[in-house]
Amino acid sequence: MSVWAILAAAGRGDRLGLDRPKAFAPLNERPLIAESLERLDASDWIEGIVVAAPPEWEEPCILVAEEIAAGKVAETVTGGETRSESVRNALAQVPADAAVILVHDAARPLVTEEVIERVVSGLEEGWDGAVPTLPVSDTVKRVEGEAVTETIDREGLVTVQTPQAFLADVLRRAVERGGAASDCAALVEAAGGRVRAVQGDPRLLKITEPSDLALVESWL
Repeated sequence: MSVWAILAAAGRGDRLGLDRPKAFAPLNERPLIAESLERLDASDWIEGIVVAAPPEWEEPCILVAEEIAAGKVAETVTGGETRSESVRNALAQVPADAAVILVHDAARPLVTEEVIERVVSGLEEGWDGAVPTLPVSDTVKRVEGEAVTETIDREGLVTVQTPQAFLADVLRRAVERGGAASDCAALVEAAGGRVRAVQGDPRLLKITEPSDLALVESWL
């Protein structure tokens, strides 16, 4: 089974307060993108990688891949204004014979082989996609302005991470169908696809604030 990965790395990361895209925030004296790229490249599941780079940062992404000897990187494309546009641009460079496409955010650097295995293996028994999830442990409330308007039953609620795995044809059709979405699974769901929830990893933290960088660095 041919599995290809798309590394979505085009986010601006405004809340980090840097003069560079989020993918080039410093993590353990390397660009953030290096960590997830190195881990994807080392995965026994993944045959090839396409990187969706920040606009005008394509060459630095290529240089990072060369510096860490990420030999599975086949193409680096320019990311779009939205995550969906970035994935669409990268999909055009994934070989037509790929059976499964894994989509991962560079902002979640501590991707593990165990999570990759869970999402790829999750595509059995007729599932179109598989996503890593964590149960919601806090009380969830809906707020309008400063007013709490509703307490939401958290039974069955989860938070969703990446990497997310999909049957290649299903993902291509869902992305071409278009629509706004915060992740690829939402596009597949909107197109009628069946998405499976598998166990995530608490260390797959999404880098958003400077404190997130410090926390993830402490785990390395």
